Amino acid sequence: MLKYTNCLITFSEVPDEISLCIEISNCPIHCPECHSKELWGDIGQELTKARIEDLLTSNRGVTCVCFMGGDAEPIEVNKLSQWVHSHYGNTIKTAWYSGAESYPTFTPDFDYIKIGPYRSECGPLNVKTTNQKMVKIHNRGQQDWYMEDITNKFWK
Repeated sequence: MLKYTNCLITFSEVPDEISLCIEISNCPIHCPECHSKELWGDIGQELTKARIEDLLTSNRGVTCVCFMGGDAEPIEVNKLSQWVHSHYGNTIKTAWYSGAESYPTFTPDFDYIKIGPYRSECGPLNVKTTNQKMVKIHNRGQQDWYMEDITNKFWK
C-alpha cells in the first residue's frame, strides 16, 4: 500500500507545469545525504484514487501530479498515473520522481520521469554535473513510447 506524508504545489519540479507534488513514504533507496529521511519510514496516509481526486479538487489550476518516490511499489505508482490519465484525460499530466539508477522495465504511463539518487558530489538536478536525469515520455502507455532527455531545462 502506498502512503504519502505531504503535498506541495510547486513550479520547479516539472518544467512548464504547475505540479501537485505528493511525497510518498517507505523509500527503499536511502540516499546517504537524503533531504527527506523521514520518507524512509512506512508512515503517512494511504494514497488512493479518491485522495488524489480530493487533492486535485482543492488545488485548482494544477497541470501535473508529481509522485515523489514510491520506489518500493513502482507498479502501484504507475497504476495511479494511469488512473489520473483515464480520469482527467490530457488536462492533467503525471510525473514520477524515482531515486532508482535506471528506468522502469514496464511500459510507463507517466508524462515525465526523473531518475537517479541524490549524490552531493554531482549536485542537484539544476546543475550540469548532476547524475540525475529528467525525461519526457512521448506516446506514453503505447508500445512505441520513447524518452526525450529534458534535464537541461533545469540548468540556469
